[in-house]
Amino acid sequence: MRVSNIMEFTENHRYFTSRDFALSGLDRKLFVSLYQPMVGAISAAFYHLLYHRFAEDCTGYSSPEPQRGLFLGLGLELNAAGRQTAIDAASRLEAVGLLQVYRNHNPLTEESLYEYVLLKPLSSAEFFSNYHLTLLLRDKIGKSALLELREELAIEQPPELARFVNREEATVPFYEMFRISSGATDPELEIGWAESASARERTPATKQQERIRHSEMMLRFPRGSANRGYVERLNRAPESMAQLNYLAYKFNLEVPEICRLLDEDGIFHPDGTLNWDELQNRANLMYRQDRKRDEERERYLSRGEERKPSDAGETGQVSSELQLEIPKRFQTDVSVERYNEMLLREPYTRMLERYFPGAVPDAFVGIFERIDINYKLPEPVINVLIHYVFSMGHAQRLTKSFVDSIASNMLAKGIDTLDRAVQYIREQEKLNAALERKRRGEEPARAGGNSFGSQGRNTRRKPAMSVVKDTGPTQQVTPEELEKMLELARELKGKS
Repeated sequence: MRVSNIMEFTENHRYFTSRDFALSGLDRKLFVSLYQPMVGAISAAFYHLLYHRFAEDCTGYSSPEPQRGLFLGLGLELNAAGRQTAIDAASRLEAVGLLQVYRNHNPLTEESLYEYVLLKPLSSAEFFSNYHLTLLLRDKIGKSALLELREELAIEQPPELARFVNREEATVPFYEMFRISSGATDPELEIGWAESASARERTPATKQQERIRHSEMMLRFPRGSANRGYVERLNRAPESMAQLNYLAYKFNLEVPEICRLLDEDGIFHPDGTLNWDELQNRANLMYRQDRKRDEERERYLSRGEERKPSDAGETGQVSSELQLEIPKRFQTDVSVERYNEMLLREPYTRMLERYFPGAVPDAFVGIFERIDINYKLPEPVINVLIHYVFSMGHAQRLTKSFVDSIASNMLAKGIDTLDRAVQYIREQEKLNAALERKRRGEEPARAGGNSFGSQGRNTRRKPAMSVVKDTGPTQQVTPEELEKMLELARELKGKS
């Protein structure tokens, strides 16, 4: 729980609790065996005290009341030490994923109302698939006790099942058993359903929709494939599923295409983990083939009908410490916060498509594909690089060698985060502005040292010479003055 001042969290502040689950006997055993050794007795009591705020067979929200009851129920003193103990107990529950705390402000009464959202403990398989939780529990109870707990909570198959080699699914799906009437839809029901769904929505706006689901993958994946066992275990690896969803979003892939990639040889390591580099290379090849087919299809369709341009813009509001200015082409479509959020979250393929009204030219796709696959720069750094090269006013600089030189310089300087990339391009913009001023003669060279302040050597090989500038009007020479000048020239020539 983030509290800047201890007076922001007192026994006089009101709170309410919400939950949408009920603890079973197995959940209580997992809580006592796995979570309580990590968070401690006070945090465990705090969790159960919030859980029993209303009946166990009910879900929803409790009525607001002062936190004095929480402090007295935990046996804490109503002073600064008791408040700090309650804050630490809630923070431990938040860190292990059992509690979420929200602070609601009322601008009229200037009251802060705390909201405690309880979360259900993970199952044993999900718990041991999270390495940070497993390592923390090992530090608390020891390695031998951890192994005993895992063996105790593991689900073992009957020994007789080992003699059966073929496993066939005989589950009847929903559409074969039930039929839904095809009557007209009820508008009132649709409106009420939409209103209730939007009111209860708690998913953050920045979270991407899950495109690849494990259940859909298993329905489409071949049963006789050698990688079938590895794909079945992906359900217990949320990090791998998150990587697959990001890959599908980056290269615009669907479930059949992901299944086709996972069915190929060399995609999985011998231990069952994903070979991420190989999977990304083959997904990129599939993306290039799809682009080529789309271009051929568009050329074929353009022969018979005219293509209409489409304008698409996304809106959003996010906060960022280092914000870049929006290019002129995006100023009417997105805000500054949304644009910087796109630089941080979007894949480079999606970001590159936003700079072109139609298909992205193959030249630019090849340039940034090489930077992504060969140089392995992070996605936010590539997005900042795209912003930099496309926001420059010099169109003749958009060449492969120019972009490759910037990427190589970023790689050599170890730029691997968005903040470092933003700082780098801002330094480059200042350097380009200084060079442009020197080229136009607006900024004279410094005497006695270089740009870094060193006095031992000069940055210019030749001394700066004054140049006579034509600043006045042209004067006409009279015939008498011209004759005197010629006479003076003859005298000087005779003396020499």
